[in-house]
Amino acid sequence: MKTLMRRFRPEQIRELVIVLLILLVILFFGSQIDNYYNARFFNRISTSVAIIAVIAVGQTLVILTRNIDLSVGSIVGFTAYFVGYQLSNNHDMSPITVVLMAIGVGALLGAVNGLLVSYGKVPAIIVTLGTLALYRTMLVEFSDAQSILTANLPEWILDLPRANIFTIGNLDLRLLVGIMLVVVVVFQLMLMYLPYGRRLYAIGSNPDAARVAGFPSQRIVFIAFVLSGALSGLAGFIFLARFGNITVVAGLGFELKSVAAAVVGGVNIFGGSGTIIGTLLGAILIDLIDNSLIRWAAISQFWREALLGMLILLAVATDAVIMNRLRNLWARSELELEPGAESAQTLQQEESSHAA
Repeated sequence: MKTLMRRFRPEQIRELVIVLLILLVILFFGSQIDNYYNARFFNRISTSVAIIAVIAVGQTLVILTRNIDLSVGSIVGFTAYFVGYQLSNNHDMSPITVVLMAIGVGALLGAVNGLLVSYGKVPAIIVTLGTLALYRTMLVEFSDAQSILTANLPEWILDLPRANIFTIGNLDLRLLVGIMLVVVVVFQLMLMYLPYGRRLYAIGSNPDAARVAGFPSQRIVFIAFVLSGALSGLAGFIFLARFGNITVVAGLGFELKSVAAAVVGGVNIFGGSGTIIGTLLGAILIDLIDNSLIRWAAISQFWREALLGMLILLAVATDAVIMNRLRNLWARSELELEPGAESAQTLQQEESSHAA
């Protein structure tokens, strides 16, 4: 066990377990569903994962600070409709302008959450539960019960879901999936190497110690909510490109899926630990099970949401019981490897014997 702990961090062990679970799920449903292993189903799942994973990356940043963002689904819905409405009335807008508009609208809505949580000192669950309803109401009022239709959108956005980066055999890597992979890589590198990423972990691990160390905790938490909103806005653009037809229920339930992806992927709900790679794996596992259940037994939305809730509870329980023990074992193994640790331990034993 000690050798294993020295080679792999607890988060890496968790990620390896999730990869194994993904393979087992694929094997199980492949044995139950005819024509399960086909390129069309792979492309469907990959584009679906792209939306959830982008949202979950932002959710991860917030959870690392011991907060939560329940408004992400409403931000996705409002952004998708707002951008779709602008495109319907102005076909000359460039793709870059549209993407920046989606990110900007999402960031603005996320900033409202960040201001109330970080500077207003209101608990995040209360703030985002309120803005979840507020942003959804804004969508209903703005839409005036009208839907965005694919017939009114420019041709380039309708072709976007079928755009490929490259093709291997019958498998295509869609452009939308490529956008998601860029987001995952960028934010994983940010957490690993940038001071802001390390401070997110510090605040989540011990807010009091981070404050004593002089970290600008309010600003860091505020930026986390802004980034969460911006990524939800980007996901709103991907949602618009994938579905085209946008109604007032767009993005409904994404808040639960994003939390599930992060927590199942190994992000501690109490903050301070987790990776973006783990979040991506959690999103893949959840969406794979969700889509496979639809094909296998046409299970209703209510039971699929119940399964998500069960996965969240199981992930939290696993983190509390198993992962905490693995982290303690890893910490002890690291201490044993430190220079002078053995002599310090011997000195402590000698002092204890003299005291006795």
